[in-house]
Amino acid sequence: MNTATNIRWTTADLKLFPDDGNRYEIIDGVLYMPPAPNIAHQSASNLFAFYLTMHVQMTGQGWVFSAPIDVELAPNVVVQPDVVVVLAANQGIIAPERIIGAPDLVVEIASPGTATYDRSKKLAAYERAGVHEYWIADPIARTVEVLLRDGDSYASKGVFAGKATLPSRVAPGLPVQARQFFA
Repeated sequence: MNTATNIRWTTADLKLFPDDGNRYEIIDGVLYMPPAPNIAHQSASNLFAFYLTMHVQMTGQGWVFSAPIDVELAPNVVVQPDVVVVLAANQGIIAPERIIGAPDLVVEIASPGTATYDRSKKLAAYERAGVHEYWIADPIARTVEVLLRDGDSYASKGVFAGKATLPSRVAPGLPVQARQFFA
């Protein structure tokens, strides 16, 4: 993953970037340029968005967004999660151009170029911002790790595969087996 670390970047700087098809994220003032996702990543991302849309958005419980969408967690922290869920009770964080604040659920599809970043920088940023749930999907292993807020930090509820369903507080009763996200 490319990073540009000479400058302390802010949300205001990000707004000046051209719409050039690249993905840009800022965490703690450092600019990151994640690589383009591969086919397995995109397929899983689409399925997470589909199932969450059917379970959350189509039932009126909230909204589901897919990348690319800017999520401004703080003035020097802007990320583009693969899938974002904002429950109706928190709709005020949805602005016309981006989400400003902590979503209820974030899903990141780990790929070889982003797995370490997703489990370190992004995990810490989501934790600090107060994101309630963080799911890290691995399309190669066909697993989903579910991290739930427990006080000020995340507690892993496990890594789920096969016919297991995910224990979610944001999308309780999601009737999808882990394997269906990787079909």
